[in-house]
Amino acid sequence: MSYVVLARKYRPQTFAELTGQEHVSRTLQNAIETERVAHAFLFTGARGVGKTSSARILAKALNCEQGPAAEPCNSCPVCKEITDGSSTDVLEIDGASNTGVDDIRELRDNSRYLPSHSRYKIYIIDEVHMLSANAFNALLKILEEPPPHVKFIFATTEPHKLPITILSRCQRFDFKRISLAKLMARLREIAQSEAITISDNALSMIARKGDGSMRDSLSCFDQVLAFCGNQVQDDDVVTLVGVVDRRLLSDLSAAVLNGDTQGALEGVSRVDAFGYNIRQFAQELIAYFRNLLVIRSVPKPAGILDLAEAELDELRRQAEAHEPQAIQRRLTLLIKAESEMAHATFPRLLLEMALLKMATLQPVLPVQQLIERIKALETSAATTPEIWRTAPSHQLSTKSQPSAPAVGGHGASGWERFVAFCLERKPAVAALLEHGVPLHYAPDRIEVGFSEGSYYLTCLQDAETLQSLRELAAEFNHQPTFVTITPLAPADEVNHQSLVEKKKLDHEQHVKAIRQEVAEHPVVQEALKVLGGEIVEIKAL
Repeated sequence: MSYVVLARKYRPQTFAELTGQEHVSRTLQNAIETERVAHAFLFTGARGVGKTSSARILAKALNCEQGPAAEPCNSCPVCKEITDGSSTDVLEIDGASNTGVDDIRELRDNSRYLPSHSRYKIYIIDEVHMLSANAFNALLKILEEPPPHVKFIFATTEPHKLPITILSRCQRFDFKRISLAKLMARLREIAQSEAITISDNALSMIARKGDGSMRDSLSCFDQVLAFCGNQVQDDDVVTLVGVVDRRLLSDLSAAVLNGDTQGALEGVSRVDAFGYNIRQFAQELIAYFRNLLVIRSVPKPAGILDLAEAELDELRRQAEAHEPQAIQRRLTLLIKAESEMAHATFPRLLLEMALLKMATLQPVLPVQQLIERIKALETSAATTPEIWRTAPSHQLSTKSQPSAPAVGGHGASGWERFVAFCLERKPAVAALLEHGVPLHYAPDRIEVGFSEGSYYLTCLQDAETLQSLRELAAEFNHQPTFVTITPLAPADEVNHQSLVEKKKLDHEQHVKAIRQEVAEHPVVQEALKVLGGEIVEIKAL
């Protein structure tokens, strides 16, 4: 006898056996019991969730010799014919192969004849969205005025492609993706029936590969059994199914959350050694961190996450040790890295960089706690003349009052006052004088030295500029003043200092003094301790 694959062998034959679509089963059973059966049904949903199986069960329930009944007997000749696909009154049509208007016209003409030996003539059209526009128009007439002995059951994965005129004449049933727990429960029943030894972890990997589809899950299960026989090992399932081992995700996430950079990079090496696609693994890791975040953020995560109870407990134990903000920050980094992998030449490097960033993220204090501490600092700082403010990234910027006197102010030398006077009258001349050294200063004679060959010396030796300088000196001293410009050799400059050099030195000393004062201030020290920052800038008010 030829082998029958599990998807066919364990195909549901009653509404009770239909997994994960209880809302559909109950509605159809109630409709049959209350004799409110529509003439046309539309079953929509993802592949392998039970649309065609439900159509066959409904056809058997309507035509069963013991019915119409909420459940077919599956023992009468009519039920057996429908199960075997040999019934002349229940016709299954592939919409992808019979797309033309002529096919639908033939169907329409044949539907006028009474069923040969059943209660209803039932047409099951799979992938009905593949019909052409003319075929839909030909179908529309019979849907508007159907014969009492005819029922239509349409199945499709893309209901949006159907004309609204067809949709409005059908009772629509949306089939859900089957949850992981229900897929695992059904797989466990089949494993027990087939005397197969397999762990819940392996069943979880098979069910997850099915992605909500019972048919895909059973096909995957068939593949595993073909390799392993009746003794299924977890490692064999990992190899065959191609899904990421949950232990690898768990170990890598634990390394990242605990700041273990060595473990994080070793995890990437294991991923590469297993031959996983790096971007696909990153997507699996994103889903894993998303699960951790949901568990840590809501009181009842079981209703949100499609996970087995054992997996949920494992994730809950891992998530409890970390704050939601810590998980969310790492998830954000991982999502950014995954999006960059689409165009990256070195996806492994991107993943490694992201994991290192995630593992070395510094913890952050809650916002409310920071606000309270800052208020306390402001209260402490209110008694001091300084104003402290916190810069972004927990870096402190400090403002203080200046202490250096301005040039030309009280206590300044005669030479400084003269340069300040020139700055008001002729700024260009004053700018040159600031780079000179006052060799002699008196009301009747001023001698200024400049470096040999310098630009300032050349400018002030110009006859017109020198004459302007003498006029400024006479005006400032209220008497004729003799002004001399003298070249200075490098050896002569050692013991002399220009105003520009003096200002620079005074500024450096002032900044040094303020920085020392700020660093030693108790309020600043406490702020650095609380925020874990550093002084990066000091501004004078």
